Amino acid sequence: MPIYALGNQEPSIAGDAFVHPDAVIIGSVTIGSRSSVWPCAVLRGDEGEIRIGAESSVQDGSVLHTTPQIPTVVGDRCVVGHIVHLEACHIHDDVLVGNGSIVLHEVEVESWAIVAANSVLLNGTHVPSGAIAVGSPATIKEGRARREVITMGVEAYVQRAERFRNELRRLD
Repeated sequence: MPIYALGNQEPSIAGDAFVHPDAVIIGSVTIGSRSSVWPCAVLRGDEGEIRIGAESSVQDGSVLHTTPQIPTVVGDRCVVGHIVHLEACHIHDDVLVGNGSIVLHEVEVESWAIVAANSVLLNGTHVPSGAIAVGSPATIKEGRARREVITMGVEAYVQRAERFRNELRRLD
């Protein structure tokens, strides 16, 4: 798997995390315990820091980047769906970011919130706990997030990562 240092910026990946061989990790990236990074995801911490907490998944084709001033933070027990772009934002613990979403600079998504698939959160958007952000640009629908959707996604990817750690093998 391509994991790169960039000058003195080196990734730090928990020993029990799963990083797929086709994911790319560069520079100042921290990946927590029992987290997973899936095929074709790119986490490029060249200008600043990217931090992924414990038991979080960054799924296929997602791109995480940062700025020199603002880190990109994904908390514990988060689901970052397929083909998501996160940049210089803060995703708190227990959040689901749906497939194809874009979350930009200085966005804050509080715990137990959901970013619906294909939503675009423009700079400075705030998604309160329990809300759903939906649309492009996103509108906030308070009190609409269902915690069980987040919990189910987290548990499924923790189990899937364990299976891949133990059973994945290349055939060619």
